[in-house]
Amino acid sequence: MNERAKITASHLARQAIVYLRQSSTAQVEHNRESTDRQYALAAKARELGWPDDRITVIDEDLGLSGSGFVARSGFARLTAEVALSHVGLVLGLEVSRLARNNADWHRLIDLGGLTDTLIGDADGIYHPALFNDRLLLGLKGTMSEAELHVLRARLNGGIRNKAARGELRRGLPVGFVWGDADGEIRFHPDEAVVTAIHNVFARFAETGSARRVWLWFRSEGLTFPLQMHQGAEIRWVEASYTAIHHVLTNPVYAGAYAYGKSRHETMLDASGARRKRVRLLPRSEWQVLIPDHHPGFIDWQTYEANQDRMAKNTRPGPHKVGGAVREGNALLQSLATCGHCGRRLHTHYRGRNSAPGYHCPGKILVEGRGVYCLNIGGIQIDEAVARAFIAALEPAKLSATLAAAERLETDRETSLKQWRLGVERASYEASRAERRYRAVDPDNRLVARGLEREWEESLSALEAAKAELARRESARPCVLSKDERNRLLALGADLTTVWHAETTTPRDRKELLRALIEEVIVKVERDKAAARLTLRWKGGALDEIDLALPRSRPATIRTDEDTIALVRRLAEFYPDTVIAGILNRQGRTTAYGHRFEASRVGNLRRHWNIPCFESSAEQAEGELLTIKKAAAVLGVAPSTIHRLLNDGIIPGQQLTPGAPWRIRLTEDVMARFNSDAGESFMPMREAMKMLGVSRQTVLQRVKRGDLEAVHVMRGKQKGLRIKVIDLQSKLFNQGS
Repeated sequence: MNERAKITASHLARQAIVYLRQSSTAQVEHNRESTDRQYALAAKARELGWPDDRITVIDEDLGLSGSGFVARSGFARLTAEVALSHVGLVLGLEVSRLARNNADWHRLIDLGGLTDTLIGDADGIYHPALFNDRLLLGLKGTMSEAELHVLRARLNGGIRNKAARGELRRGLPVGFVWGDADGEIRFHPDEAVVTAIHNVFARFAETGSARRVWLWFRSEGLTFPLQMHQGAEIRWVEASYTAIHHVLTNPVYAGAYAYGKSRHETMLDASGARRKRVRLLPRSEWQVLIPDHHPGFIDWQTYEANQDRMAKNTRPGPHKVGGAVREGNALLQSLATCGHCGRRLHTHYRGRNSAPGYHCPGKILVEGRGVYCLNIGGIQIDEAVARAFIAALEPAKLSATLAAAERLETDRETSLKQWRLGVERASYEASRAERRYRAVDPDNRLVARGLEREWEESLSALEAAKAELARRESARPCVLSKDERNRLLALGADLTTVWHAETTTPRDRKELLRALIEEVIVKVERDKAAARLTLRWKGGALDEIDLALPRSRPATIRTDEDTIALVRRLAEFYPDTVIAGILNRQGRTTAYGHRFEASRVGNLRRHWNIPCFESSAEQAEGELLTIKKAAAVLGVAPSTIHRLLNDGIIPGQQLTPGAPWRIRLTEDVMARFNSDAGESFMPMREAMKMLGVSRQTVLQRVKRGDLEAVHVMRGKQKGLRIKVIDLQSKLFNQGS
């Protein structure tokens, strides 16, 4: 059939859409010929009979893939216009330009067949409603998707084959650069970068925690190298935990070549659209892993030991020991396991002195109630394990002390070396800025001013680096002298003194225990008041320690006598809810250490036959009232009553600290509150000025009765007023 015969007047009355697409921005930038060919399809639409005003070019999908994983707004617009029967012809350079997946392609074919829309490419024009044309369009779409698969398979096959030999050049972490030979990886030529990476592994070997390495960098004020991509300039920034953790977990730093550590997976989001995500794979599923491929900062055995140590720092699984070292006093934290069920023991702290203890999270039923299968104090257990640990170190005391002395001097130079390299780097930057400034033509002031400013900034950075280095060198401790070394050796011979020294922190003791002890199994026999400790040392050796436990004596649990006496006094004036609040504010607790509540106060009263509070409906003159009720009677705010109580203007009563204040409204108290004061009363400030004393002195005289005070409740004179005329006349008469 003639292609033009498929075009009818109905098609020409609608739009002709020219759809453009290229898979990447690089193709759009460099493959201009393909782009021009697609734009030229508008001329073909004019040849087929469509006027210019009914020809639409959709080119907003340039640089987007047609595989179906990327949302294409242009293709969505094209599909919507076809579904609305606004399109008579869809033109594309080839089927692969319209879609690279059958889902999008067949949806367009179905809509075109329903709305009588033609589809054209460089080979001809097709009608999706005709069987032969639909069959050919479907075959073209299938071939387009298969072509994408074949191209991707060829490229990935070549990449994997090259990666299997360790020659595929991909991005390297900071600290490495590619060499000239195939697959050659070298250390970064910048000594400061290599030193910073070495410091990470050295500090981790001492602390065993990525977080503590990061905190050491921050405490020393050291910067860390950052490289955004291979070939980019090294930037020195503040060390982050993510950067430190990446250095410790990347196998490249151990001299290994790794490829295929992650995998792209396709998933459906909440809207049903396909999305890709990256999933990290375990080491057993990596496609390529070549140990000893190049020189590393550490060897492969050290890398695996570091990974095991970091894995134990996280929350361990059931029946497994581990966990990072904490600051608490419990020495066996993350090392102790239950000798009854094998679970890892949890730590707790009790009492005023926060004595450590251990308990098993597994519970058993005793008399219908769930209790821990093991719950024991930790003081005696920790002391027994510490004695066994010190006894095991007896043969190695002298050598360990010598190594500690050498490490002490080495650690002092670790951070200073990186600061010295920073000064060298700043000196180089200043020299380079000076050379650039002197090389420019002096008459070209537009460029010379900018280079001069950069030179000045480099010199300022150099001076700051030198000043910081000088400060740190002056603040560092001196090298150990011979006498100091001898005293250190003498102290090291007595590890018990070092273990119990105030400068030895609980974290240090735990780190020492972990260096030799793998696990401590605790089994308690309550009927015999004994515990058996099984120490599993590094290497598999076992030691057993039998420990006698103190027998617990049952004691009568009873509320404090002073608390009972206080409740007896308070019950005459306050209900149980108010009494509970007073007791809690004073820090009092029940016999079992709980906070007081209204129900617990009621139980305590009933047990000791204390009558409950009964409110009286009578409010005679002189009755004790709360501050809120007294304020309502006097017509002032409760805050005013509080202020007058604090100043001592009016008397109040409080049964015990924390109890509500009460005021007895006598005639004298009510006389101190008036609607208007006489001319003999003046404000506090004027009274202070006239008497020549401070406000506190005036209030003290009011308390003693030397001065008369009244609180005005209304008008412009609202507030406290002092009567001083009578006092002046007395003073004048005495002077005469």
